Amino acid sequence: MRYFIHLAYNGTNYCGWQTQPELPTVQLTLEQALTTLLRCPIAIVGCGRTDTGVHASDFYAHFDYPTDERPSFDPQQLAFKLNSFLPADIAIFDIFPVKDNAHARFDATARTYQYHVSDRRLPFCQGMYSRIYFQPDIELMNRAAEILMEYDDFTSFAKLHTQVKTNICHLSQAHWDTEGEQWVFTIRSNRFLRNMVRSVTGTLLDVGRGKLSLDGLRQIIERKDRCAAGVSMPPQGLFLTRVEYPWETIRITNQFQTT
Repeated sequence: MRYFIHLAYNGTNYCGWQTQPELPTVQLTLEQALTTLLRCPIAIVGCGRTDTGVHASDFYAHFDYPTDERPSFDPQQLAFKLNSFLPADIAIFDIFPVKDNAHARFDATARTYQYHVSDRRLPFCQGMYSRIYFQPDIELMNRAAEILMEYDDFTSFAKLHTQVKTNICHLSQAHWDTEGEQWVFTIRSNRFLRNMVRSVTGTLLDVGRGKLSLDGLRQIIERKDRCAAGVSMPPQGLFLTRVEYPWETIRITNQFQTT
């Protein structure tokens, strides 16, 4: 039987989602907890992988449990036990059965990220935003974000030397908002490239500080050269905030409520 886990985590204390030898990761922490509670080896597949220090307020993963070999369990009870067992920086929202071919990564139809910046010292938000030392022109950055929406090849913002087969992404949302003492960049797409959101954010901030023109942004995108774009922003300001699925085709019951 395959199950989805709906969770969130503060990535400050982890070297990203994906298991790495002798390093603390969210995937390893969760697999160890499930293996202990279910008393059999459990491997987890996440909806994506976040880098060191990146956070997720909405994340899904799946695991298989041999119901024909092991005692059945109550998913809600398991979620409760996991929250008691796991560190406080990981929260389990729900565990629910899905069809055997459902996949946390490949069935996701869209993902949304947000990047938080501020020009102020925010002691109660440490590790949750990136400090900048200028006041950006938000109107100009939103005009730049509109330009992003005109393109689908984001090679200029992709991490070099990866094994992806295409750098095509279909953006459906890209804009900046003011939230209290922070500026927040929201971007939604069917898929993202490694390091893409952080490099896009850094490039848009170059526009917002007057270092890069709107025509210059077009030239960067059309050059398809990572070296032409702005620097990548630090990881701590980045959040994965929403992962979308065709729930009607992958969930077994009809009781799931999206959050």
